[in-house]
Amino acid sequence: MIPWVQLDSAKTPDGGQELRLKQRGTEFSIMLGTNELMNSRLSGSEQALAKLACERIAGHQQPKILIGGLGMGFTLRAALAELGPDASVTIAELVPAVIAWARGPMAGIFDGCLDDPRVSIQESDVGRVIGAGKSAWDAILLDVDNGPEGIVYKGNDALYGAAGLGKARAALRPGGVLAVWSQGPDSGFTRRLKQAGFAVEEVNTRANGKRGARHVIWIATKGSRE
Repeated sequence: MIPWVQLDSAKTPDGGQELRLKQRGTEFSIMLGTNELMNSRLSGSEQALAKLACERIAGHQQPKILIGGLGMGFTLRAALAELGPDASVTIAELVPAVIAWARGPMAGIFDGCLDDPRVSIQESDVGRVIGAGKSAWDAILLDVDNGPEGIVYKGNDALYGAAGLGKARAALRPGGVLAVWSQGPDSGFTRRLKQAGFAVEEVNTRANGKRGARHVIWIATKGSRE
């Protein structure tokens, strides 16, 4: 069997932990300690995140999408496949090394999608981008951690609490969608979304099509007349 080789590492934003990029043949993995955050062979639920969100804004003119977390680009590529030429997609990525990995060792996986004219990258905390403008986005897609109970960066907790959800709702245009990926269910988060004024769908999906780990995607929709 081909052994794993560590290509690079980077500190998490709080400086307390280390992200590691590993490669085995054509397969890539991003690790946090013994936890695998991403694997290039497992992309089903990240693709579903984009597809579900984009389906719900299909009638919007010149849609603007914000994706929190670049990862391995699965959500970005799926969104670009769903969106027309009039769309724009902004990526907010807090860890500079992740952007460098996308343009370097993992360039083959990204397949040029970062050069799509619809795409722009902000090296920033997605929470700050969300808070920077009201009614700015048709969809906000969050895959910045392992879900509402994040393990990578405790600062992400602010995204999933009542205040963070209120900011996300304010940042959405009428009929806009907040889509959130998680490694598992969280009834408390579902309740907070409803309390924030969203209409909520909770979708179960798999890591690799019909196989692999079970993940959860919340689709939270802002009223079309708000």
